[in-house]
Amino acid sequence: MNLNIGNRIIILGCSGSGKSVFAKKLQEYTDLPLFHLDNIWWKADRMHIGRDEFDRRLEEILKDKNWIIDGDYSRTYEIRIQACDTVVFLDYSEEECMKGITERVGRKRSDIPWTEDHLDPELVKMVQAYHSENRPLIYALLDEYPDKKRIVFHTRHEADEWLDQYCSQQD
Repeated sequence: MNLNIGNRIIILGCSGSGKSVFAKKLQEYTDLPLFHLDNIWWKADRMHIGRDEFDRRLEEILKDKNWIIDGDYSRTYEIRIQACDTVVFLDYSEEECMKGITERVGRKRSDIPWTEDHLDPELVKMVQAYHSENRPLIYALLDEYPDKKRIVFHTRHEADEWLDQYCSQQD
C-alpha cells in the first residue's frame, strides 16, 4: 500500500467524526503545520469572526507549501480541494458522528477555543443533515478534481489502522 500522503492535506468529515484527532496524529508524524478551522472561525466567547476575515486567513494558509487543514466548512470545500494535494474524508455514519459529538461534551480540546458544556441542538441538526447535504458535495468535488489523492475511511477502525501503518513507515 502506497502511504505517501503529500504535504498539503485537508481533512473533511461530519462533526464528531474525529477530524481533529486524526489531524493531530497525522501531524505528529509528518511535522506539517496543523490548522484547525474551528480555531480560526470561533473566538473563545463563542462568537465568530466575519467571513471576509476568515477567508483572508484561509487564503494565507493555502499560500504556504506545507499544511494540514482540519475542518469541514462546506463553503470552502472547493478552494481547499483546489489547493491541496491530498483529501482525507472521514465518511462515517450518522450514528458514529452523533456518538462523537456526545462524547466530547465536557472535554477540553485544542481544536476549539472552549469546552462544550452541553450537546448543542444546532450541531445535532448539522450531523443529521450531513449525509444528505454535505457528503454529496464532497464526492462531487472529488470527481471534479481527480488529480487529488483521496483517502476515504468509513470507520474509525479503518482510519486508525491506516494511521498505524503510515506512522510505522515513518519511524
